Amino acid sequence: MSGMSVIMTIMQDAARKASRNLLRDFNEVEHLQIARKGPKDFVNRAHIKAESTIVEMLSEGRPGYGFLLEEGGEITGSDKTHRFIIAPLQGKVNYAHGIPHFAISIALEREIDGNPREVVAGMVYNPITDEMFMAEKGKGAFVNDGTRGGADRRLRPAQRDIFQESLFATSTPFIGRTGHARFLKELHKVMGSSYGVRTMGAASLDLVATAAGRFDGYWERDLAVWDVAAGLLIAQEAGCVVESLSGADDIAYTGDPLVSNAVLLPMLKERLAV
Repeated sequence: MSGMSVIMTIMQDAARKASRNLLRDFNEVEHLQIARKGPKDFVNRAHIKAESTIVEMLSEGRPGYGFLLEEGGEITGSDKTHRFIIAPLQGKVNYAHGIPHFAISIALEREIDGNPREVVAGMVYNPITDEMFMAEKGKGAFVNDGTRGGADRRLRPAQRDIFQESLFATSTPFIGRTGHARFLKELHKVMGSSYGVRTMGAASLDLVATAAGRFDGYWERDLAVWDVAAGLLIAQEAGCVVESLSGADDIAYTGDPLVSNAVLLPMLKERLAV
C-alpha cells in the first residue's frame, strides 16, 4: 500500500503477532479432532489469547483508543473519537474443525465533530496464505501476499456482467440462527441461474475475495459488526458496490451486506427478494 500510514502498520503488526500463536495452536487442533471432548475449549482459549495479544499491541501503539471486541465486549478509551473493532479469529468453526480458512480482522472507527462514526482503516489477514488485505478511506484497497518482492497489489472487483457466468459467496445459517427457510429460497434462486455459490465460512475473507475479483458477489445476514467492519471498507475502496439487504445505511451494524459490481448487484438483489 503506497504511503501506508503509521496506524495501518500498527494494525498489521498486531495481526501478524497474534497469528503466530493461532497457527501454532491450529496444528494442535488437527490432533484434537479425534478426542472425545473435541477441541472446543482449546479453540476458545486460542481465540481469547489472540484477542488479548491484539489489544495489547494496539494499546501500545495508540494509547487511549477504545475497543469493540468479539470476546471482551466494549472497552471505552480516554480518546472517545477512535475505536478499534476486532475479530481475532473470524471463521472460528473452520478453525475448530481443522479447516485452514480463517482470518484476523481489525477495523478502526472514528467519530469527528459529532458526525456518525465511520470506519477509516481496515485490514483482514489470512494467516494460512499470508495474505494481508488492507484499506484506508479514500486511498484504495490493496493486498500483500509476499509475492513480487513484497509489493502491494491494488484490489479491483471482477467486471463480469453476465449473471450465468458469475460465482457468488455466502454462508449458511447454523443452529440458533433464524432464516433457514428464506436462505434455501435465496440459494435456489441464485444457484439456479449462476455459475455457482460457495460457502466458505469466514465473512471477512468472502468480502475481501469479492474485492479481489475472486467472487463476483457476496451476501449474508445476521453478522456482527466485527465480522464485516474491515472487509466492507476494503470492498468499498476496491470499487465494489456495497448495500444492505434491509436497505439500512449503517451496513456494518445491520449485518446484512450485499456486495458486487454495479452491473451484477441489481440482478443479485432481485433474486434475493424472496
